Amino acid sequence: MKILITGSGGMIGRKLVERLARDKTLGGKAITGLTLVDVVDSPIPEGCPNNSKGIVTDFSERGVATTLISERPDVIFHLAAIVSGDAEANFEKGYKINFNGSRAFFEAVRLESDKSPYKPRFVFASTLAVFGPPFPDPIPDDFALTPTTSYGTQKAMTELMLADYSRKGFLDGVGVRLPTICIRPGKPNKAASSFFSGILREPLAGQEAPLPVGDEVRHWFASPRAAVNFFINAATIDTSSLGPRRSMTMPGVSATVGEQIEALRKAAGNKAVALIKRIDDPFVAKIVQGWAGRYKPDLATRMGFKAEKNFDEIIAIYQEDEMGK
Repeated sequence: MKILITGSGGMIGRKLVERLARDKTLGGKAITGLTLVDVVDSPIPEGCPNNSKGIVTDFSERGVATTLISERPDVIFHLAAIVSGDAEANFEKGYKINFNGSRAFFEAVRLESDKSPYKPRFVFASTLAVFGPPFPDPIPDDFALTPTTSYGTQKAMTELMLADYSRKGFLDGVGVRLPTICIRPGKPNKAASSFFSGILREPLAGQEAPLPVGDEVRHWFASPRAAVNFFINAATIDTSSLGPRRSMTMPGVSATVGEQIEALRKAAGNKAVALIKRIDDPFVAKIVQGWAGRYKPDLATRMGFKAEKNFDEIIAIYQEDEMGK
């Protein structure tokens, strides 16, 4: 089985590659090669098949998708994108990468399937930003896609293409609407949601962290470990029971910022909480206002997707995976 991963240099991409290298199989089939694609170098971890390789390229550039698909990967994990804050601030860049780049992949698969039978499993990393207010509480699976950001619009459009290309039989698509992944290791990125990890990650390391929203803000979360499991499950489920709805909202933990802070207090004490510094950031606050805090992911739950039950678990996983505790 050959596997292609775009965005392999990102946090989730790296963890997914490490998991595949460790498991050596996917859905009971031996992995014969991993192709890792990103605009930055993607190290090939120990344990990867000999046929594995890293390619540094921009997948949205003309001809790149066609070249990558010509090797006929059996499974495609399409994780590459620019994040929410960057897509909102850079309109043209967001559409070039998040929409046009994804469409180029779909077209490359379709044209390859015209040559001889070819129908890969195509797992797409989507987002809860495909939804927009006013929100029911909780948001059900059949809630309309009404995004209020360019990032959410780009992802929603790609979800529709994923469903249509699956309906036509060109590929076997599964869209994974990720919760906000928390706690993300490393440094803050340009995602508007970055502070959700920062107010835990930095204080756990003894560093100050900015908080641009109030304690009452509620959001939907899952750990990086859960995110990798989402993608593994999406690549192996029986899609015949999905019907025309190819994108699913993933399970998660509904928590307020205040509840995050209390979980941090339990894990690291008042000294860590004191490192959270409240700031004004109207740009981030406006984006966050368009997000919901509670979902009812019935379809994904029936299909075997699982997340943590509370923020105590999420912090414990971060401490175990990233801090060696």
